[in-house]
Amino acid sequence: MDSERTQAPASERSGFNRRKFFGYVIGGTTLIAAADIALAEPAKAAIPSPPQIPEIYDLNDLLTTATLPTANLITVTINEDGTASFALPRAEVGQGITTSTAMLIAEELDIPVEKVKVTLADARPELLFNQLTGGSNTTISTFTPIRVAAAVARNALLDAAAILLGDEVNRLITKAGAVLAPNGRSVSYGELAKHAAAPKTKKVEVELKDVSKFTVIGTEQKRIDARDAVTGRKVFTMDLKVDDALPTMLCRPPTLNGKPVKLLNEAEITSMPGVTDVAMVDTGVAVRARTFGQCIDAIRAMKVEWRDGPVAGESDEDIVRKLRQAEVPLPKISELGLDKLKLGPINLNLVKSIDADFLFYFRSNSALDTNAAIADVRSDRAEIWASLKSPIVAQQTIAQELGLPQNKVKVHVVQGGGSFGRKLFFDAALEAAKVSKAMGKPVKLMWHRADDARVGRMHPMATSRVRALYLGTQVLGFVQNHTSIETDFRHGLGELITAHVADLPTGLGNFGFAETIFALTQEIPYNFGVVNQTLVETDDRFNTGSMRNIYSPDVRTAAELVVDQLAAAMGLDPLTFRRKFLKDKRVLACLNKVAEVGKWGRPLPKGMAQGIAIHKEYKSASACLVEIDCRPETVGRDIPNAVTGPRVTKAVYAIDIGLAINPTGLRAQMLSGINDGIALALTSSMHLRDGHFLEASWDNYFYTRQWNTPPEVNIIVMPSDAKTPGGAGEAGVAASMAAVACAYARATGKVPDYFPINHRDPLAFRPKPFVPPVPASPTNGLKLTY
Repeated sequence: MDSERTQAPASERSGFNRRKFFGYVIGGTTLIAAADIALAEPAKAAIPSPPQIPEIYDLNDLLTTATLPTANLITVTINEDGTASFALPRAEVGQGITTSTAMLIAEELDIPVEKVKVTLADARPELLFNQLTGGSNTTISTFTPIRVAAAVARNALLDAAAILLGDEVNRLITKAGAVLAPNGRSVSYGELAKHAAAPKTKKVEVELKDVSKFTVIGTEQKRIDARDAVTGRKVFTMDLKVDDALPTMLCRPPTLNGKPVKLLNEAEITSMPGVTDVAMVDTGVAVRARTFGQCIDAIRAMKVEWRDGPVAGESDEDIVRKLRQAEVPLPKISELGLDKLKLGPINLNLVKSIDADFLFYFRSNSALDTNAAIADVRSDRAEIWASLKSPIVAQQTIAQELGLPQNKVKVHVVQGGGSFGRKLFFDAALEAAKVSKAMGKPVKLMWHRADDARVGRMHPMATSRVRALYLGTQVLGFVQNHTSIETDFRHGLGELITAHVADLPTGLGNFGFAETIFALTQEIPYNFGVVNQTLVETDDRFNTGSMRNIYSPDVRTAAELVVDQLAAAMGLDPLTFRRKFLKDKRVLACLNKVAEVGKWGRPLPKGMAQGIAIHKEYKSASACLVEIDCRPETVGRDIPNAVTGPRVTKAVYAIDIGLAINPTGLRAQMLSGINDGIALALTSSMHLRDGHFLEASWDNYFYTRQWNTPPEVNIIVMPSDAKTPGGAGEAGVAASMAAVACAYARATGKVPDYFPINHRDPLAFRPKPFVPPVPASPTNGLKLTY
């Protein structure tokens, strides 16, 4: 990993693509370096005509711009043992950002990746909007400031080495964590750490490596936490040992968001084995015991008087009816302004339309590790541990709830086993703080799997209605009206001010956030004449959140199904049609690649078909081809303890995210996105009955199972000459779901109008009880292990 001190001339491109930046050597006893990119301009996209908002300025631009004022507060420290350490102000929830961050630092420092120690930063309110993990923005927004901080550190090490080695700085090189002189002498970074430290903070200029000199970025890198993950050494919230923090769980109401009134048998519960404390909070009745099994036993024995929640007595059908009432009419042909196309006089009587209407049911946002938090609340201070993607607003809200100054509440961010948007909220951390305060003792709070599914965050029910207008072989207009149960954005941009704005009365503030995010993420990447996409949100009674890819899976699936119908109406193959109308060359390249690798158009048995779809978001372009088997012998096959149905047998996915930091990690993200897309299209949904959701665990919330995971998956990272990365964390979901839906329509000859396709009634499972709210602890666990 050699690197010359004098590098090639800086790029003349503006924004983050330039190479010269200012940074700081922070005063102290060891070397600490920080970035200063506050004057950098956000990247500007080329403007096709006519552009949609995300083509000019998208959600990632917004999130990146918000981080600029505090980018110089991100620091890299060189330690005396020769390692570099960095506290990442984001949440690692399995997406691999600690690995990609270590790679960025290793690249600019010329140090082995294994010598970079990346931890997660505690809540740092001084960072403002710069500690929010979401929108596939982590690598985009931290790419430059982390590299600048590392480059500042490297230059300081070279300056110190020049003195120790008695040589000129421009004659020295850095390699593998050491500085080497032409005469063969060398000094390690560890030896230089104190010598390079500055007595006071000073501003310096640095020049970043050019892409052509990268030796780490863009290479295949195994996750730095992989060994810990597979050997059980990785530490999650429930693995932490905090003094006197005992297992704690809640007995929750039988209807969604109901409230406890009174525990009727408190004396019986407190006398049960292992139970130490019982307390009532606004979300239920908490019990603290020596083991979680004892907590479950106590919950099952509780007799609680409850007040019904706001949707008591309502079921799916009632919510669908209210959702339909909120829909706005699709515009008439005469209202679309086709005259703006400047095609000359158009006989509206000859214009044909395709109208489509799709319904998407509630889907759970439950990660593999359930909601969990540890809280130690005292009269004058509090300490919280949890996996948090918005720790600043969590700290601020908990401080308000406890009546403590913000600086008296310490919030530690712990690695999580998945998030998919739900850890943008801090429900468990806030609840743990309330319980700890009520009991006056530390608690280790864990949500039961049934709690997580039934009252946790979920993707809202929505409808998406499309009207496409065409004349001959020309698409004149494409209108999509998306109507959704409210998506909760009351975490704001990660701090209390924007969170309060989102929480303005009557939901207007939250809807403003929703409209902004929808406008900054959704686009129709085709030349379809007059294009318009709108959002209406209604009904704030549900616990929702920004499930992975937010609006895009539903919106893209509805749009791509209509694209296939347009192709059929014009007598064109779906691939040929997309090639004709696509606007973006990167998307087209991805489409062509999956068609080539997936052998689009190859003959398949009756009841099997291919589907193809594209997506463009977060500075990334993608396309997916799948093959699905809908033959009766596949759909009706007997698998023990499983609900069968169509099987996706093959998936080919191409992704262009610009500069790929770690292709290995990127492919892993796409693999998970493909499985998400299959689940959303075919199997995963929540059933609302009489005010409560029926699903209560992974055994009846049907995420993609092994029997429906494609045995053949090919993920292609497209080559790119881009100098900066795009977003990857959510990029794999939308095109995958849409491709599965399109394949199903071609295999069955019926365009599906609700998702998931197997949202069945009668149910394919027996619901677990609501009173008691959790099933008994298993007693046969050893029989289920290998």
